[in-house]
Amino acid sequence: MSETKKAISQDRKRTNILHDQELALIAYLVERMPRWVTSNMLTSLGLCGNLLVAVLMCLATVWGSWLLLFTPIAFFINWFGDSLDGRLAYYRKKPRKWFGFCLDIVVDWIGIVAIGLGYYAYVQPAWKVVGFIFVVLYGAEMIISQLRYKVTDKYSIDSGILGPTEVRIILALLFCSEFFFPGSMQWFGLVISIILFFSFISDFRKLLAAADERDIALRREQQASN
Repeated sequence: MSETKKAISQDRKRTNILHDQELALIAYLVERMPRWVTSNMLTSLGLCGNLLVAVLMCLATVWGSWLLLFTPIAFFINWFGDSLDGRLAYYRKKPRKWFGFCLDIVVDWIGIVAIGLGYYAYVQPAWKVVGFIFVVLYGAEMIISQLRYKVTDKYSIDSGILGPTEVRIILALLFCSEFFFPGSMQWFGLVISIILFFSFISDFRKLLAAADERDIALRREQQASN
């Protein structure tokens, strides 16, 4: 198990609060994944999970909010595919680092847009802008993570103690709360958007500081070479 953990975590730095438990679970799963399952299949499965979340929200507008109680299943499907696709490739010693990196980012973005559209379809007209703001801010955090990778050469998908897994759990709980407390998803969506906004500001400032440090280091290297 320890060797598996090392193999599947070699290309990224994680700071999320559930990191240790999640890494152990992923290691357990990749060791038992059937040979016929490929990384691309898992990527597609992860996208289907996010699309299912969007479909459930759209159907809930017609058949009722009880359908939102199934969103945790959809988020789990997304976690399973999205978390295991690249890790499986590293475990099998067949990584496609840059291909997988590009595919994963685009697929994640499509999934987030789909969830945003589902939210837009479900909530009352006065709250629809919150869905738009959520997609924009989540996309901004994705951009920050890619820029941070470029500047620091360290890939991190987390923002402090929160990572995609924690966000999935929070969203699943919030969507379920809509059934028990009608209208709560609208307010929670606003709160999440506010948190994302301040998280973006904080991450952007840290990114600029890291970029400034790299510029200073580059100037010193140039001066030393001259």
